[in-house]
Amino acid sequence: MKSNEELELECTSWRFSVETNNLSPWKTIPKECGSYVKDYMMGRGYIVDLERVSSEAEIYAMSLKLSRDGKDVWIFYVDDTLLSNLPYYVEHCYGLEIFYPVEFDKWVHRAMAPAIEPSLKLYEKVLNLGFKVFFLTGRSEKQRSITIENLTEAGFRSWDKLILRDPEDNVKPATVFKSEKRSKMVDEGYRILGNSGDQWSDLSGFSPSSRSFKLPNPMYYVP
Repeated sequence: MKSNEELELECTSWRFSVETNNLSPWKTIPKECGSYVKDYMMGRGYIVDLERVSSEAEIYAMSLKLSRDGKDVWIFYVDDTLLSNLPYYVEHCYGLEIFYPVEFDKWVHRAMAPAIEPSLKLYEKVLNLGFKVFFLTGRSEKQRSITIENLTEAGFRSWDKLILRDPEDNVKPATVFKSEKRSKMVDEGYRILGNSGDQWSDLSGFSPSSRSFKLPNPMYYVP
């Protein structure tokens, strides 16, 4: 039987591999790491990591000299980048359960996801700096109104585009869908200078940002 110290080391190594995208696609967190992930998500570690990402992104944003043509863009993804689904995952064992879209859609339609505060701070900073702010999400187009309601209530009250999945996008993996939307932005003459997301599928693929910032999320993987 593994000691608590050894188990913590192994689960820390697993989380490191998740954040560095070194694991193959995975469906649930390891059973033996349930308590570890819970402690991380509910403790100071998660908050400190979020603050670090936001701080580094803000330093980068402030270092840029924006053009005057209104084509400089910062992309934010929505779920667990701007809005926290942690209250949902508290009820679903922090990622130990297989993801069930019907249950998650019920949570979305409650429009109760709180803001991720460091992301709210970064969002306000890039708006003030003069970036165009685009929200890109894997949520369905039919969830537009409830998503707008939740974003607004959480403090995200201004943006230039909110891009969701049309019906023809539903069969596409997230990496493909989001890459296509970024490519369309580039085709329209926008320059994607910053990109914040909690999944590697938010950041990888084609038409990437000049620089991307990965928020921590050891609870689930979206290919």
